[in-house]
Amino acid sequence: MATESPEEAAGRARAVLADLDGLLPEVDALYQDLHANPELSGAEVRTAGMVASCYAAAGLDVTAGVGGLGVVGVLANGPGPVVGIRADFDALPIAEDTGLAYASTAVGTRADGTTVPVMHACGHDLHTASLVGAARLLAAHRDRWRGTLVLIAQPAEETMQGAKAMLGDGLFDRFPRPDVVLAQHCAVTRTGMVHHKAGIAYSACRNFRITIHGRGAHGAAPHWSVDPVLLAAQTIVLLQGIVAREVDPDEMTVLTVGSVHAGTRPNIIPPEAVLEVTLRATSEPVIDQLQAAMERIVNGVAATGRAPRPPEIELREHTIAVDNDAAVTARVRAVHAELFGADEVIDLPEANKGSEDFAYLGADIPATMWFYGSTAPELWDAASGELRERMARMPGQHTPFYAPDRLPTLRRGVETLVGAALAYLPGRPA
Repeated sequence: MATESPEEAAGRARAVLADLDGLLPEVDALYQDLHANPELSGAEVRTAGMVASCYAAAGLDVTAGVGGLGVVGVLANGPGPVVGIRADFDALPIAEDTGLAYASTAVGTRADGTTVPVMHACGHDLHTASLVGAARLLAAHRDRWRGTLVLIAQPAEETMQGAKAMLGDGLFDRFPRPDVVLAQHCAVTRTGMVHHKAGIAYSACRNFRITIHGRGAHGAAPHWSVDPVLLAAQTIVLLQGIVAREVDPDEMTVLTVGSVHAGTRPNIIPPEAVLEVTLRATSEPVIDQLQAAMERIVNGVAATGRAPRPPEIELREHTIAVDNDAAVTARVRAVHAELFGADEVIDLPEANKGSEDFAYLGADIPATMWFYGSTAPELWDAASGELRERMARMPGQHTPFYAPDRLPTLRRGVETLVGAALAYLPGRPA
């Protein structure tokens, strides 16, 4: 698909990126606005509108409302390959505690009507601002490439619903079908670092809501009850034995009970308890094994504890593993190494235990997703240990404290996208 050398592609990328210094303040302003005004998955109305306006200002052919709130921008620039680039733009139900001048104070409403604080704690605001910046530069330098860009701004990644919804709404039928699909995700490594992983880069994931039924009673008369809190506690403890004692230690697996809800008062034994559980593995057979073991334990504890009826086990969200195409990964990695230097481009030794619904966009099309650092160098360099040990010491994603090293991270985010796009969009004939 790509015949130009990585050196040649990187040379064209440098020419396109020569204007980045002048554009970066606008990219930064967009980022700060997105960060200060985050929206929950499936409710990103304002964000989607901003992206559509930015696409239109860059001269793209814009379609909003794809799969709900998805936005697609198409830039046709003569015959050549079709390159898809995806970024996500939803936020998380977390109260921000970064102390930033542009920190979020936003509140969102969940599907059940409850209100929660909202924060861009995973960096999707970085992804979106970087995509807009790359679109602006590539649109302004059409003389440096030929082909078609399909820029996919996706909602609802955190709930693993956005990619499937956009595909279900004809993403690759209504718009030019890409020859390759590219994406990136910020990481808590040092700003400037770029990480690649051929093969499985993100784990498969299944998220469950488990309702354990009991029989309520006065807290002073527990013998009249079937206590679902006790059953929930026993279930949580036994679930931890699945990874430790039922799965091959060579397999990457995670089982986390991330949410437990029961009761309203210390002197009231409630009628039910609700657990929310996430399962992670790098293969479908192994995650099937995890699910079967989880269901066996949940049902077994309830039966042993005299539950009046079986628990309800509901699969709420799921995604397959991100499986990066080896050839695409190698091609993009080579261009990044030419752009940034070999020392800054690192091969990851193992899959990320997180999950990404980008997997569905690359299920039938060659694709790759890479990672780029967002931690200030002084913070990163002050830590000790190997890569994974240092990452564990950084203010992490999905926490109230995630505060990227803003301008350097935005710069690298635009640079990586432009370089990757031009790895597959050839230059114009002399």
